[in-house]
Amino acid sequence: MTFHTLDELIAEGVRGRYVLVRSDLNVPLDGSTVTDDGRIKASLPVLTKLTDAGARVLVTAHLGRPKGAPEEKYSLKPAVARLAELASFPVTLADDTVGESATAAAAALSDGAALVLENVRFDARETSKDDAERGAFADELVALTGGNGAFVDDAFGAVHRKHASVYDVATRLPSYQGDLVRTEVEVLRKLTTDTQRPYVVVLGGSKVSDKLAVIENLIGKADTILVGGGMLFTFLAAAGHKVAGSLLEEDQIPVVQDYLKRAADAGTTFVIPTDVVVAAKFAADAEHETVRADAIEESRFGTSGIGLDIGPDSAAAFAAKIAEAKTVFWNGPMGVFEFPAFAGGTRAVAEALTKTGAFTVVGGGDSAAAVRTLGFADDQFGHISTGGGASLEYLEGKDLPGLSVLDR
Repeated sequence: MTFHTLDELIAEGVRGRYVLVRSDLNVPLDGSTVTDDGRIKASLPVLTKLTDAGARVLVTAHLGRPKGAPEEKYSLKPAVARLAELASFPVTLADDTVGESATAAAAALSDGAALVLENVRFDARETSKDDAERGAFADELVALTGGNGAFVDDAFGAVHRKHASVYDVATRLPSYQGDLVRTEVEVLRKLTTDTQRPYVVVLGGSKVSDKLAVIENLIGKADTILVGGGMLFTFLAAAGHKVAGSLLEEDQIPVVQDYLKRAADAGTTFVIPTDVVVAAKFAADAEHETVRADAIEESRFGTSGIGLDIGPDSAAAFAAKIAEAKTVFWNGPMGVFEFPAFAGGTRAVAEALTKTGAFTVVGGGDSAAAVRTLGFADDQFGHISTGGGASLEYLEGKDLPGLSVLDR
C-alpha cells in the first residue's frame, strides 16, 4: 500500500482550511477521570502539526460502545479536558457531532485551533452496516469542512472498522495518512515481512477464541509462541490436564489440539506454563498458592480453585525465551495484573522486554494498560501500539477498511 502523507498535505498548504482528523481518544475512565492518557498523547503530534500550520482542525473520535444515542458516561468530555491540558493550541468540544452546536462551533473556529466533535458513536449511522446510512452521516461531517477540506486518518485503533468517520469520509475528501497510522503500519510490517529471528510472540488475555485467527496465521511464521492469561487453561485442557474452576472454553479444545499438532510440523514451538497461581476466588485479597500446571485441582482449593496468573517458574522461562529473541510481539497480560498478587507474570514479561536488545512491540489494549499500571514507561519498549484489535487483524492477514480506502 502507498498513501498520501500528512507532510504532503501540509506542503500543499492548510492555513485557513478545515482539516477533519479521525483521532483515537478511546481512553479508559474511572468515572470522569482518565486513567491512561496514552492514546491522547499519541494523538497530539498530528494535531499539533496541523494547528502549527494554521489549519482549522475538526476532530472526530469515539469512546466506548454507546448504542447509537448520547450517553453521558461515554461523553468525550474527560478525554478532551485532558487533551486541552496537554495541547499547545486551543481545544474546544462541541455538544453534539453534526448538530447545531457542532455547526456553529465549526463556523467560528479560528486558524490554528481544534474543535472536537462529540462521540461519533452517539449517532447510530456511524456504525451502520447500511452504506447509504453511513454515507449520509459522512456527508454531514464533510459539510462542516466547507468547500476546501481534507481528511487525515490518525486513529489506528479504528482502521479495522468500516465506519463513517473512518471509511466513508475518506471517499469524499482528499485523504491522508496520519503519522500515528504510518508508524503503526511500519511497525506491523516488521512483524510480518523480513522479520528478524528468532521471532517470539507472547499471547495472553482471557479468551483463546479472541486470538484464534492470529495464532493460525503465526504458525510457521513465529519461532515461539508463549501462552499466558486466561487462554492458557484451554491449552492445558487440550493437553489433557484438569483446570478446576479456571476460565475454560471447552468448545475450543479441539481447535487448540489441532494448532499444537500443526505448529510442531511447521517449526513453531508453543510454550505453555508449567506452574500457575491458583486462588480461592476472583478477588484482590483472595487466598492463593502456586502449583504445577498439571496439578491445579490438587491445590488446597480443590475443584473450585481459579488460576489467575502464570507461576514464577513459567515467568522465568518466558523471560529466557524473550532474552534470546530478535523480535518480540506481546498482546495480552499473563494474569489479572490489576490485582498485585496476580501481576507477577505480566511484570516479568514487561521487564524481560525492557532488558532485551530485540525489536519489541507491545500490542495495545490491555497490554499497554498493564505496562503503564505496573510503572513502566513507554520509552522502555520499542513500540506500544494504540490499536490492539487493529494490530491483531493486521497480523491475521485481514483487510483493514480504514487503510484500504486511503491506498492511492
